[in-house]
Amino acid sequence: MELLGAAHSIWGQCTLYVDMRRRPLALAGATLRFLDHPKALRSDRDKYFGTRMVERRGRMLRSTGPERTLVEGFRQPGLAGGLEELVSSAGGFPTLDLELLMEVLRRYDVRNLWAATGWFLERFRLTFHVDEAYLHRIEPHTPKSPHYMVRRRRGGILSPRWNLIVPHELSRLGESDEP
Repeated sequence: MELLGAAHSIWGQCTLYVDMRRRPLALAGATLRFLDHPKALRSDRDKYFGTRMVERRGRMLRSTGPERTLVEGFRQPGLAGGLEELVSSAGGFPTLDLELLMEVLRRYDVRNLWAATGWFLERFRLTFHVDEAYLHRIEPHTPKSPHYMVRRRRGGILSPRWNLIVPHELSRLGESDEP
């Protein structure tokens, strides 16, 4: 989020995708975590899908773009500082390429990710200029029965359109942006 200019809070952890997993590395108040590329994007052709080059302190670094960051944040919220941090920060992205986002979702093809992303886009539809037709394209990929946004976490509010049980702390985020 920080590299994309959208971090809502200071987060002392950076996650890097690498070809060979290593132990975390602590550096000057930050922890670098090295993870395998996600299974859905592990091929040489796909592992850089949805990434971009960003400048940081005079160096060019490869980072996941907003679209992939959003989906991967819903996939592993702990790596993004938690769901509230993810939603608050992602709501501050200057733009989202909705067709690229759709392709990221297709590559993962996980119903909960479709639902969480649909829920997010519905909450921030004015910010990202999301029309109803786009949301209708997401709906067929969502769970057939209610699922929790976070596995093994109970309680929350059902979002019927997405068949998603959203944690209470997220229920207020983005509401002012609804049409």
